[in-house]
Amino acid sequence: MQKLPAPLLSGLSIAFDLDGTLVETAPDLVRVTSEVIATRGHGPVNYKLARAEVGYGSRKMLRTALNAVGDQVNEADMDDLQALFLKLYADSLDHLSHPFPGVEETLITLNALGAELSVCTNKPGWLARPLMEKLNLSRHFVRIIGGDDVPRKKPDADHIFAAVGHRNSCRIIMVGDSWPDMRSAQNAKAFPILMTYGYTPLPQIRLRAGSRLSRFRDIVPTLQARISAGRI
Repeated sequence: MQKLPAPLLSGLSIAFDLDGTLVETAPDLVRVTSEVIATRGHGPVNYKLARAEVGYGSRKMLRTALNAVGDQVNEADMDDLQALFLKLYADSLDHLSHPFPGVEETLITLNALGAELSVCTNKPGWLARPLMEKLNLSRHFVRIIGGDDVPRKKPDADHIFAAVGHRNSCRIIMVGDSWPDMRSAQNAKAFPILMTYGYTPLPQIRLRAGSRLSRFRDIVPTLQARISAGRI
């Protein structure tokens, strides 16, 4: 019997960031930020400015929102505000969030082409996994590794290695939208793909991505082209 060729992306591990890469989570995260600072008498946050902070975590979002209205919060009070944020968010994390265009069909295609997919997110795993379940995305991934699941999260390379399950850098792709994603890929010597629709507050040219894509569905032809050119 003739041996069939391996799928095009067989042996390739692709790690994806979650917020701003796979899922448009900013509407819920910004909503909860506004709800939390309302307990201190402040109005809603500026959505555009708050969206750019999403990749740096809830504490940073709260601190930025409070600084913007001149509310200097001590660390003990910030601990309480962050705890409230996490509770409110956990109770409503999929109210407004949704996959970005092209995510579902692209993940199906990548699986069919033989790639092994994982999620490498600084979002706590106890929030990331329920969100992915609620959005029916978990089935595409072999692992979902949050920032609390590893000793050192992105930009540490070990977070990527934990997500993909090995350390063979030449067979790892990191897809993300912000500095921690690109920096962790560089630290792991993996190939970094930047999704330009995401949440970074930094100029994208400074993130040193291997490829910059504006559409999620362009990941497949980008990888196909690199393989054809012998660059993976």
